[in-house]
Amino acid sequence: MRAVVLRKHGGPETLELADIARPEISGDQVLVRVAACGLNHLDLWTRRGLPGREIAFPHVLGNEPVGTVEELGPEARGVKVGDRVVVAPGYLDRFHANRSGWDASFPDYRVRGHQSAGGYAEFVSARAENLVRVSDRWSMAQWAATPLVFLTAWHMLVGRARTQPGETVLVIAAGSGVGSSAIQIARWLGCRVIATAGTQEKLAKAAQLGAHHGVNHYEENWPSRVRELSGGGVDVVVEHVGDAVFSKAVTALRYGGRLVTCGATTGPAGSVNLTHLFAKQLSILGSYMGDFAELERVLALLDAGLLRPVVDRVFPLEDAAEAHRYLESSAHFGKVVLEI
Repeated sequence: MRAVVLRKHGGPETLELADIARPEISGDQVLVRVAACGLNHLDLWTRRGLPGREIAFPHVLGNEPVGTVEELGPEARGVKVGDRVVVAPGYLDRFHANRSGWDASFPDYRVRGHQSAGGYAEFVSARAENLVRVSDRWSMAQWAATPLVFLTAWHMLVGRARTQPGETVLVIAAGSGVGSSAIQIARWLGCRVIATAGTQEKLAKAAQLGAHHGVNHYEENWPSRVRELSGGGVDVVVEHVGDAVFSKAVTALRYGGRLVTCGATTGPAGSVNLTHLFAKQLSILGSYMGDFAELERVLALLDAGLLRPVVDRVFPLEDAAEAHRYLESSAHFGKVVLEI
């Protein structure tokens, strides 16, 4: 099969189109013919190399493959050949009967494309329990823009921050995959949404997704403006940028507010004024992916049209290196997708 492989850590130029053996399946495994795969910053970090994280080369990136069932192992249940499926970005190495009960807290939780072969290829294998059937409401490229980012945003807002209707939510970096997903989920939950972005064009797109207010984080004192718009501070901050914004994001919270973070794109060394933290009785919550029940829930909302994928640009598989450069430029709004 054709695949884009990584043979060493480095820049986008290390991504190589190659012919490799397609996965062999057995037991409860399923072979999926990949139609498209979403790109994530985790792809960039894995490509560059993460301290303490070793991967076996050659490696196939891609956390969000979607496609059709090509072949079933003898023990595979719940799907049939030809089904349109989303492959869960997070999974367990072993079978787990209660799929709604497993999440990133399990020691053998893995992320596809990071700790195992991913979707930058014509085929990917997965256990049948790791697949979610979807309709043709959205194109394959649109479905590829959903699983990791909508799951992550859902777990942040619902699973960790316990966001309630009527609360005010600040979404930082609205143009990111997580940001564009979080705006929609917060609106669906019945919240007032303030979004930040680096251009007026991105803020306009955030408004189209449902943000009530937009703040340009390059042109304004954005924490001050957020406090002004929210009448003293927001209830929840959705944050994944890290060092560049973390300390300021905490100051945008009201008394008793919660900041939930799932990443550190600009670096992990975020600082907090502890006096501010305890005097206002704030909560800082870490969030990593989500459980399978949350994935099924948010994909069902997408399937019903209550949430929608946001695709910025689609690249062919052979242009994976250029797609990485584009994602690194931060010019996108929503998701960058590879089409196989």
